[in-house]
Amino acid sequence: MKPHPPASAPNPRPRRFAGYSPAAHAESVAANRAFWDADATAYLADHGSDLGDAEFQWCPEGLQEGEARVLGIDYGADARALRGLRVLEVGAGAGQCSRWLTVRGVGAVATDLSHGMLAAGAALNRRTGHATPLVQCDGTVLPFADSTFDVSFSAYGVFPFVPDIGAVLRELRRVTRDGGRVAFSVTHPIRWAFADDPTEGGLTATRSYFDRAPYIETDASGALAYAEHHRTLGDYVRAIAAAGLTLDDLIEPLWPEGRDVVWGGWSKLRGERLPGTAIFVCGV
Repeated sequence: MKPHPPASAPNPRPRRFAGYSPAAHAESVAANRAFWDADATAYLADHGSDLGDAEFQWCPEGLQEGEARVLGIDYGADARALRGLRVLEVGAGAGQCSRWLTVRGVGAVATDLSHGMLAAGAALNRRTGHATPLVQCDGTVLPFADSTFDVSFSAYGVFPFVPDIGAVLRELRRVTRDGGRVAFSVTHPIRWAFADDPTEGGLTATRSYFDRAPYIETDASGALAYAEHHRTLGDYVRAIAAAGLTLDDLIEPLWPEGRDVVWGGWSKLRGERLPGTAIFVCGV
């Protein structure tokens, strides 16, 4: 049987599909840190032209923050008001989204587990001339005081790569002030049931949507090299409520007319038939 590839990882490197089995937090974090450290350059070579150096794209469907205003920020506001905002990005990769905010005068901080990704972010800071702060940390243990930020978000970062999304949500709730906002985008949970194939092969369900065993890959020695964790929509809703957040909106972006990009399992053919992304917008 053709293995079910990771839903949001880059093209396969020297690793092998090892099935679906439990992966604890510590080993998931260690494996995924090493994976992204090693793969950062290749990933950005593959997808950097679509992501841009300082663009805020929520998902492979190409939804832009400047149009969607998911964070609830008025980007046309007075410069002093924008400078006064504190925004945290978790699982930022090379910090493209935070850099987009920085360009507009917003006080953004980008964090990621991977030193390799943040090194690429530092290079983009130098290239663009926009010095977005970059911090390396585990998204379940954020090195910030309570209520530091007005808005916290993650665009396809951190959530698939840890077994306990509740820990991430509790940390985002802790560091975000009362009355603020938490938003994050992930692969739409229904995609877990389908092969990660942009052609017609990706239109047939091959797994149970309710099977939460994580997808894993191992290296030549058999050690965990990559892990991606699955939750249902209901799991996300319950975790959001348990973290003390309120779910204000759930956005399922349509595939836009004229967009012909193929990104892993995302494509026009699939995007017009199956949701590819879920964006959860939460009040604090």
